[in-house]
Amino acid sequence: MPRQPDPQLEQRILEAASRLRARGGEKALTMRAVAKAAGTTTPTVYERYRDRDDILRALRFQTRIELFAALRRSRTLAQACQSYLEFALEHRHAYEVLHDKFAEPPSLHEPWPSFNLLRERLTKRLGGTPRQHTRLMLSLWSLMHGTAMLLIRGGAIEPLRTQMLHACLDAVEVIVAENARSKGRTRSGPKWPASLILGEEAESKVSQGEDNGNTKSATRSAGKKPKTERPRAFRTAP
Repeated sequence: MPRQPDPQLEQRILEAASRLRARGGEKALTMRAVAKAAGTTTPTVYERYRDRDDILRALRFQTRIELFAALRRSRTLAQACQSYLEFALEHRHAYEVLHDKFAEPPSLHEPWPSFNLLRERLTKRLGGTPRQHTRLMLSLWSLMHGTAMLLIRGGAIEPLRTQMLHACLDAVEVIVAENARSKGRTRSGPKWPASLILGEEAESKVSQGEDNGNTKSATRSAGKKPKTERPRAFRTAP
């Protein structure tokens, strides 16, 4: 009888890649090492992924799907922020891969559905449009991500772990409440440029400065995409 395809094989490959990346960085993430850690052969891995970057893209894509699904069940910004932190702690290896070099292509120009969902929850709280709150959302996300990485890398145990998580949530609430009170007038530095768009895939772009008065922008490159079709949840994200 012909061998039956293993429905869990791709998942095992991605999980193995996540563990290897967390332990030894990208240098440890060879196709042979991934195959061995996943309990399969190197040619089998190559049948599914072109190279290491292809595996990392697939891993980022899968983690975004899972994180978005976790946040989508929330109804308020506070609930979504707590779900975000809990997801990061429960999926620490995949979470680290997801945000490694997130501000560089190709990750920079890929969809950020969870960022957009959090921004939408923030918009419901403050009013206006989602893009008006991108800078504020970036500050809240930076706070949550910093807390998540401290918990992950610091190995915090109870009761410190719980206190750090809720201290972050309290800080988020204070920042949002102050922004609502001041109507967003309190800020440092320059105004958020209209040309700086994050997390919206085809619309995403980042100004790279001016050259003789002409602004150059990095637009989304036509890079390789994971073989998995984007789910409906991504297509309907704000």
